[in-house]
Amino acid sequence: MIKDEGGSSNEDCVYVKLVSAEGYEMFVQRDIAIAGSTTMKAMLEGQFRESEDNVIRFPDISGIVLEKVVQYLHYKVKHSKSSGRLPEFPIQPEIALELCVAANYLQC
Repeated sequence: MIKDEGGSSNEDCVYVKLVSAEGYEMFVQRDIAIAGSTTMKAMLEGQFRESEDNVIRFPDISGIVLEKVVQYLHYKVKHSKSSGRLPEFPIQPEIALELCVAANYLQC
């Protein structure tokens, strides 16, 4: 279980651990994961093991793609209230298809 420094409960947990297909681990703020992905929100707020452990495993998403998803979640939160033109979110052509599949699954 991942807790903040105060040892608070799961609902107060600041970070969620995301684990890629290869076992790479990355951390994202819980509120960013919930705000950015409908799938992660359901996992973290529903009656799932992920909501208790604050760990989400993605056996079908590679580390490089999961890292890009985390970058996008931060981008999405940062620019969610922007009214002007948004800066481009760079995506390498080599991972574009796999990233689209992951984004579709995660609904982000």
